[in-house]
Amino acid sequence: MPTTDVAPLAALLPESMVVTDPDILEGYRQDRAQDPDAGTPLALVRPVTTEDVQTTVRWCAANGVQIVTRGAGTSLSGGATAVDGAIMLSTEKMREITIDTSTRTAVSQPGMFNFEVKEAAKAHGLWYPPDPSSFEICTIGGNVATNAGGLCCVKYGVTTDYVLGLQVVLADGRAVRLGGKQLKDSAGLPLTKLFVGSEGLLGIVTEVTLRLIPEQAAASTVVGSFPSVREASEAVLEITGRIRPAMLEFMDKVSINAVEDMLHMDLDRNAGALLVAQSDAPGPAAAAEVAFIEEVFGRHGASEVFSTTDPAEGEAFTVARRMAIPAVERLGSLLLEDVGVPIAMLPDLIEKVAAIADDERVMISVIAHAGDGNTHPLIVFDPADADETRRANSAFGRVMDAAIELGGTITGEHGVGRLKKAWLPGQVGPDVMAMTAAIKKALDPEGLLNPGVLL
Repeated sequence: MPTTDVAPLAALLPESMVVTDPDILEGYRQDRAQDPDAGTPLALVRPVTTEDVQTTVRWCAANGVQIVTRGAGTSLSGGATAVDGAIMLSTEKMREITIDTSTRTAVSQPGMFNFEVKEAAKAHGLWYPPDPSSFEICTIGGNVATNAGGLCCVKYGVTTDYVLGLQVVLADGRAVRLGGKQLKDSAGLPLTKLFVGSEGLLGIVTEVTLRLIPEQAAASTVVGSFPSVREASEAVLEITGRIRPAMLEFMDKVSINAVEDMLHMDLDRNAGALLVAQSDAPGPAAAAEVAFIEEVFGRHGASEVFSTTDPAEGEAFTVARRMAIPAVERLGSLLLEDVGVPIAMLPDLIEKVAAIADDERVMISVIAHAGDGNTHPLIVFDPADADETRRANSAFGRVMDAAIELGGTITGEHGVGRLKKAWLPGQVGPDVMAMTAAIKKALDPEGLLNPGVLL
């Protein structure tokens, strides 16, 4: 029987590191997914060092207590939802970072925010590319847990492409180092990659070694307003078939109007869709890419095409896209999706989502990292309306079914968490589920780490 007395654990750790105040625990029960089934943790532990994490894990292993690892609580899939009787281990105080310019790497503890890593790199003329829309409030540890993406990933890749090494505390309290600062490493199985995107199921990441690249030139921006989502998505296909833009983002009519209500940018409220593209190609290549994007936008019916080389003007449109989720959230409660499809299927997915919205009689706004086929359907509903809530939940599942039918995925960057795990077998199949369970059993035989996620 798991213990409910955390006093012995508190005695092993620095003073005030173990918190049992019910009012404080209440703030750690849910992440941004707002899972209604969230439990109440036994205690909150906020470690500072790897050794603190090891002490906590060893105590939990000896006493049969489960552990949920949490970063900033920005998970949109219930990956950091509290479990009754479990320890909530928050990495928020693990905030050291070191930049090594000779190897172009950052060694960061997991509690550093994504934007803080970017700023630390920028101070040395370097750049950390992955840029989730929540980059100001999400942590590197959380990014590693879900293999987060972002706006520029169409050209520069996602989190796993920049993780060179990890320090991980396993379920028995051992701390292992995987990878390092070397760019090439073929020694043994690629275990570093195994832990990236594993959502806290296999171990607790306490340090990340990140690859940095030279800071890129200022980007040129092209914005196009389209009469329909089909025309905009077909423009995406033509662009990505020829070039790799630094950004290619999509907003539908609902999100355009929601952002205009919030930011007052004089966006075209009558447009059916908006595309924001960027090129950071060197020298004259940027002008050539901009001209090509403008041509494609016009060929696919864009009623208005605007381009600029002014970084401030371009950033304003980037901010507009980043603000789409909070802007739409002002219309009601949200169920947030992040389904993805092979890029050629993007128009079909967007149309299927629209059909689901009509059938279920709910509002679904679609924004997307269109250049890599990763969409974010935002299902708007009133939680006080039981029938609308039921229809919204039905739409949530049907959107994931549609992505699977088109050869895609139920999550491009947010993770499976607790909210999407029922649909995972339908995507990957029974053999892959069995392999996943076998790996989990091998590394965490007692099932202590992040129970209820993914499996």
